[in-house]
Amino acid sequence: MSNLAVAVLTVSDTRTPETDTSGDLLVELLKADGHRLARRAIVKDDIYQIRKEVSAWIADPGVQVVVSTGGTGFSGRDTTPNALTPLFDTTIEGFGELFRLVSYEEIGSSTVQSRAVGGIANDTLLFALPGSNGACRTGWEKILREQLDVNFRPCNFAELIQSKLKNGEV
Repeated sequence: MSNLAVAVLTVSDTRTPETDTSGDLLVELLKADGHRLARRAIVKDDIYQIRKEVSAWIADPGVQVVVSTGGTGFSGRDTTPNALTPLFDTTIEGFGELFRLVSYEEIGSSTVQSRAVGGIANDTLLFALPGSNGACRTGWEKILREQLDVNFRPCNFAELIQSKLKNGEV
């Protein structure tokens, strides 16, 4: 298992540190899988607040992965994908597609209302998950757990990040 530094961002107009159950769940899952919590924050569902926080994290060499929860739907306040995608150097096209595929098995066609996205910015992995605990668990257990594990084969994102660290590229 890799020991990556993961930041967790909750995007919500209503959640507080006391009520942020999806953020708590992500922290619990990442730690159980041997990763370190590098940073954690809650921001309002506002494109510029999201970008401000994530931009600081992708500029920080102490953060290798950012996982956000919330703001991926279609309401007027759901802006996480709009905030993150302009920051991507590379879009991980398959992440959102795979998330919706595995989510379909659990919630059926309602998964089309998820705009889960993934990308790489400044050698930092970014993943945006929906705000429900179920969606966070699905995203972590069915995708991120394996992709952030350097031992997962035939390939994984952890190996990419660790090789860049080893070669002094990050």
